[in-house]
Amino acid sequence: MTDVTGLSIGILGGTGDQGKGLARRFALAGHPVIIGSRNAQRAQEAAESIGEGATGAENAEVAARADIVIVAVPWDGHKELLESLREPLAGKIVVDCVNPLGFDKQGPFPLPVEEGSAAQQAAAVLPGSRVVGAFHHVSAVLLLDPAVEKVDLDVLVLGDDREATDLVQALAERIPGIRGVYGGRLRNAHQVEAFTANLIAINRRYKAHAGLRITDI
Repeated sequence: MTDVTGLSIGILGGTGDQGKGLARRFALAGHPVIIGSRNAQRAQEAAESIGEGATGAENAEVAARADIVIVAVPWDGHKELLESLREPLAGKIVVDCVNPLGFDKQGPFPLPVEEGSAAQQAAAVLPGSRVVGAFHHVSAVLLLDPAVEKVDLDVLVLGDDREATDLVQALAERIPGIRGVYGGRLRNAHQVEAFTANLIAINRRYKAHAGLRITDI
């Protein structure tokens, strides 16, 4: 397995529950974590709520400083933010976990994306970066809960760069209980992102925090 020990992790959108939850778990695993936000003060406040191993900064600084960058921003600001960070993200592994979803009276549903998926949009906007899709189905509630020692699920990792997907699989496994599983090329990211709508519906019906497990591997 690829050694990811000591790599610094930047999280764009790290003040939201998903980003902050991932930041917390990676900090607990011993990684230097840099939480990003448009507002440096908000980012620092989020980092202080996590504790040791986490710092906060504006998104541009995070993109420049971190070894690996996770994108956990709301869908409606996804493209604009990545376009603004094209230069500092060049040459880096960028992990996109954004799910383009809508909500109405019938519940959650996947939104159409011109490029095919959020991950493919990121790849189109960041031609100089190594874009990987991952962490779409991890419950922020579980990530943030100090009573949860292990997060029982598999993280599907998608991408066109084998070295990058191997690294992200190894990174996922730094969180106790999680296994990183290769899920195909980046062109297959749409159905992985869209499946989040099904999981939300499951969680609402059963009052749960469901995830995925892949059998027989």
